Amino acid sequence: MIGKSFKDGAKAAMPTALGYISIGLACGIIGASYVSPLEMALMSSLVYAGSAQFAMLALLAIHAPVTAIALTVFLINLRLFLLSLHTSTFFRHAGLLQNIGIGILLTDETYGVLLSERVHTKDISLQWMYGNNITSYLAWIVGSVVGTTLGSLLPNPEMFGLDFALVGMFIGIFSSQFLVMLHKTKLQKLLVILVVVTLSFFALIMVISSSLAVLFSTLLGCAVGVILDDK
Repeated sequence: MIGKSFKDGAKAAMPTALGYISIGLACGIIGASYVSPLEMALMSSLVYAGSAQFAMLALLAIHAPVTAIALTVFLINLRLFLLSLHTSTFFRHAGLLQNIGIGILLTDETYGVLLSERVHTKDISLQWMYGNNITSYLAWIVGSVVGTTLGSLLPNPEMFGLDFALVGMFIGIFSSQFLVMLHKTKLQKLLVILVVVTLSFFALIMVISSSLAVLFSTLLGCAVGVILDDK
């Protein structure tokens, strides 16, 4: 059976793309004081990570060294290694370069769209995933660059609380994915995993950085989920 097309993947990504445009505008408006539209275009094209770019702008504001900025971005994006590894299991028929291409443009939101699609069908084509990823990628670039261009019109963008836009989107993504998981997993198992992740995060954050705490608590939650599934 032939899977869905690139166009179908692009359609599935439209809600994410619209969200990326709005959050990209917020990121660009905030960053207008520190980067030019061209620099924002390069940042969005090469880094392509909302949370990391917000962090980069905050570090640029305090004139942090390049090494600190690079390390921060690396730690924030470590979770994407986990998401990419899981995503690759859906495309075992694809080659290494094709899976790398998918992983490079994978985000929390496009991963969420993929999981939602998996609820309805197990046959997900590479073309569909490319449509999902590329549509969101282009939307983020356009939104952030336009936001930077318009940012000069706002003398003090921080007063509007635009930096909370990304947090709001993450909350929306989590709530929708939690409802999807409820159809496939018992509530008791989900609650156990959430409790393990939460408690381990707050325990780890006392001894390591918050980014590493997120990574290790997520790994622990994954391990608990695998153990529960085997029972």
